Amino acid sequence: MIDRQALRRDYEVMQAALARRGEAVVAEGSAWACLRGLDENQRQLKSESETLQAERNRVSKQIGMKKKQGEDSSAEMAAMGTLSGRVKELDSLTRDAEAAFSEALLEIPNPLLDSVPDGSDEADNIELRRWGEPRSDEVPPHWEIGAALGILDFDAGAKLAGSRFTVLRGAAARLERALMQFMLDLHVDKHGYEEVWVPAIVNRKTMTGTGQLPKFEEDLYKLEGEDAFLIPTAEVPVTNLYQDMILDADVLPIRHCAYTPCFRREAGSAGRDMRGMIRQHQFDKIELVHLTTPAQARSDLDALISHAEAVLQILELPYRVLSLCAGDVGFSAQQTFDLEVWLPSQKQYREISSCSTFGQFQGRRAGIRYRDENGKPQPVATLNGSGLAIGRCLVAVLENGYQADGSITIPKALQPYMGGMTTIQPR
Repeated sequence: MIDRQALRRDYEVMQAALARRGEAVVAEGSAWACLRGLDENQRQLKSESETLQAERNRVSKQIGMKKKQGEDSSAEMAAMGTLSGRVKELDSLTRDAEAAFSEALLEIPNPLLDSVPDGSDEADNIELRRWGEPRSDEVPPHWEIGAALGILDFDAGAKLAGSRFTVLRGAAARLERALMQFMLDLHVDKHGYEEVWVPAIVNRKTMTGTGQLPKFEEDLYKLEGEDAFLIPTAEVPVTNLYQDMILDADVLPIRHCAYTPCFRREAGSAGRDMRGMIRQHQFDKIELVHLTTPAQARSDLDALISHAEAVLQILELPYRVLSLCAGDVGFSAQQTFDLEVWLPSQKQYREISSCSTFGQFQGRRAGIRYRDENGKPQPVATLNGSGLAIGRCLVAVLENGYQADGSITIPKALQPYMGGMTTIQPR
């Protein structure tokens, strides 16, 4: 969440940064429009309470002195009762005001960095570079390729769970596992990440710490009868491993990678990518998470992007890198860069990784701090990105490796994980 002191000190600057996300973010009636008033109300109530407490202490001393001297203190006793009642009332009002402010604060997105390009939606994103040569011949969509090979079973997924679920069979199941193992080995052995294995169910506090709650509850799968949720990404449990902790600066940066299944209701995507595996309710992903200092965050972001790119380059999958515009950057991020892999059946690039820097936004929400050079606790800076989305990577391997006889050429880097298989052949 945003810094309360920055709200008071740099209100106009922060408002301008938020308005770049869209005028609705700062419009009349928004959480932002109410925030400063809620803060002022809480401060005034607290100030009045502290003044009255000081007066109560003064009267209490007077009562003590009069009693010691045998004098009548009934007037002071009556005043003390009045003061105590008002202080108790103000304390209750102050707690309510602080709760209202804190609730509104959780609804405020992260102000964007100046380097984020202007724009309202994905059409305004800026392409930065491309890698690889996209194939331009006609290639069937992955759902046809997979069905012909007998390795993608969409009917079984629908029977078991409903739409947007898929059963992988045979070579596809092994390919999914191979991609997971290859990515983890690469990030651990070559990129220096520590692998962690984390729960796929987390509580409300954990979801709030990384910014999924309260704003995006409708996109999450909530467990009935429990205040717990299936995770939408490993970012949530991995970042919150350090929830409410103060870290020594010399342990930073911390870099973790993790495989998890991910679960998203995709509430806002009705009618989009209904066929195939591009947009699923359950999917597998390798996540890269960094905890660092604000001064190191930019260099960490460059490293994070390069680590995600390395996966695509080793697999020889053409891709491009985009800088997301102001209207397309997610709620918690200061800035985001997307990697999009080439899908020849669609003749377009599709997202396979988002790499974001969050500044101290998540560190402040989750209570993750480090001691600066003066020993003072400060919120850590956090970053994360997919390294990569495994299901979409599988789709890209099927389509980019498709051959005229219906077989699939397996990338060399994956062949050891596939038991030496070089191709997936029609049955």
